[in-house]
This record gives sequence, C-alpha cells and structure tokens, in this order.
Amino acid sequence: MRLREALLLAAVLGLASPGVLAQPAAPAMSASAVRAAASAVVADPLLPGTEKHRTLRFKQADEREQARNQDDANWWLNLIRSLSFGMRIAIWLVGAALLIWVLLRLRDWLGAGARAGTLAAVPPTHVGTLDIRPQSLPADIGAAAWALWQRGEERAALSLLYRGALSRLVHGLGVPIRAASTERECLALAAQRLQPPAQAFLVQLVLGWQTVAYAQRQLAPDAVQTLCQGFDTQLPAPAAGRAA
Repeated sequence: MRLREALLLAAVLGLASPGVLAQPAAPAMSASAVRAAASAVVADPLLPGTEKHRTLRFKQADEREQARNQDDANWWLNLIRSLSFGMRIAIWLVGAALLIWVLLRLRDWLGAGARAGTLAAVPPTHVGTLDIRPQSLPADIGAAAWALWQRGEERAALSLLYRGALSRLVHGLGVPIRAASTERECLALAAQRLQPPAQAFLVQLVLGWQTVAYAQRQLAPDAVQTLCQGFDTQLPAPAAGRAA
C-alpha cells in the first residue's frame, strides 16, 4: 500500500497527526474534521499521488490466435490419425485383393492341370474326320488295305493305313495326338516314342497318304505293297488288340 493512501487511512481513523501515535487516544473526530484532514492529506504536495499506467494488450486477439493455433494443431493431428487409419485400411484391402488374385490363379492353374490330365487320359476317337477307334478298324490292317488297293480304291487303302497308324500310336504307344493334330504334328509327336526304322516307315506312310489324298496322284504298286506288308511289323498292335 502506498504512503499517501496509508496516511489518508490514518487521517480517517483519527491518526493523521504524527504526534497522535505517541499521545493518548483523543476523542472521536467529527465527520467534518475527518473530511478536512483527508483533504489536507490529498493536497499535501510532499506526498506522492497515485499514478496510472496504461498498457496496450490484445487480449482477445491473443486468445483468438491461441485458439486458432490450437485448432490448427488439432486439425493436423486428426488428419494424421485419419491418414494412418486410411493407410491401414488401404494396406488391408491391397493384401486381401492380392490374396484373392493368388487364390484365383491357383484355382485356374489347378483346374487347367486337371483338365489337361483328363484330356490326356481320354484319347480322341477321331483325328480330323478320320475314325481311329480300334473297334472301327479290321484286325489285319495291312491285308485289308492291300485288298482295297487291288480293287482300285486307292484313297480308301491309304486312308485305312493312315487311320490304323494313328490308332496304333494313340492306343498302343500313348502318343498324345489330339483331334486337331495335323500330319506334321503327328510325325513330331510319334518321333518321341518310335524307333528310327518305325519312324522312317511312318514318314513314308504319311507321304503316301498326302500324295493320294491331297495331291490326288497315284503311288507305285510296289510302294503300296511295301507299306501294307510292313504295317504290323513297324507298328504292331497293342497286346490286348492282338489277343482280341
């Protein structure tokens, strides 16, 4: 508390005179005397007066700035949390999609393998338009083809030899000939299972078939007879077929 205020308070309380503190208590002062004492204290030039200082403070602006900064910080924190959550969701989604893709590819691969195994287990009944079922062929293919040739049925004779050769390859040796295989493909597939003499015989048979069927030219009788006589030797029937 400042000195002037203390003296003023003391004057109000009847203690304005410095000697009062050492003297015995005086009788109570009247109201007019108190006011006169207070006025004298206030008017005393030796006593310091009250000073007022003003300072400019942007209290509301500071508060708004702090609130704005706090809001910005909260916004960034929320954004980081949202991105973190979103990234986790995205990673899970990508992982799930990758797993589904792998499962689908595995299913397709297993299905393709199963279909391929099924196709390999079931031989074709026809190659092109030619019936290669063993039951559709005579027991002695070479003799039957020579008989057809002697009757002038050259195309039928070579067709029978070629059908018989395909049937022996597929049902006897397990050559993976398909229904749409061409003559060249059949020769390439048969080369993996046949010995060189048998492969050379098959090449001559296929060339004879192509000459009569496609080029529509005749073969020499001795060439046809050689094919008919060597058929069972070079392309023997399966054991079950010979037993039947």
